[in-house]
Amino acid sequence: MTYANGRFKIILTLIIALLLTVLPVPEPLNNFRPDWLFLVLGYWCMALPYRVNIGYAWITGLVLDLLLGAPLGIHSLALSIVIYIIAMNHRLIRNLSLWQQALVVGFLAGLNKLVVFWAEKLLFDITITPMYLWSILTTMLIWPWIFLILRKIRRQFAIS
Repeated sequence: MTYANGRFKIILTLIIALLLTVLPVPEPLNNFRPDWLFLVLGYWCMALPYRVNIGYAWITGLVLDLLLGAPLGIHSLALSIVIYIIAMNHRLIRNLSLWQQALVVGFLAGLNKLVVFWAEKLLFDITITPMYLWSILTTMLIWPWIFLILRKIRRQFAIS
């Protein structure tokens, strides 16, 4: 598998995650939407930290800001912080069991949400509600399946 072909597959999974993030869902379910981009970026950073790192987080965060109509840089900042933490601790996180990884992912998803909220609070007069935090739980619960699917893709296409 060539380097460019592996990069294409990684970028394709990130595009799918971006599409899942902006996919319309009924309003009551919108608060439960997992943070797809964080999950996919987190997996690739944990599996291949020398290829997918803060640069990918910054660029995909900017694209997410454009797709959501958010001020540029809010999601880039939040994703860069959590992906940096994953990159610095990828060996430790990789050696945890899948459910322990899910707890770490839940904590980092919470940090991601907190940074986005903090940045938006500086720009707009917003308040946090408990519904804002439900996506952290769904992100944590869906992590094992995302991990297994992306690992299968990585092994099947020999992405390294």
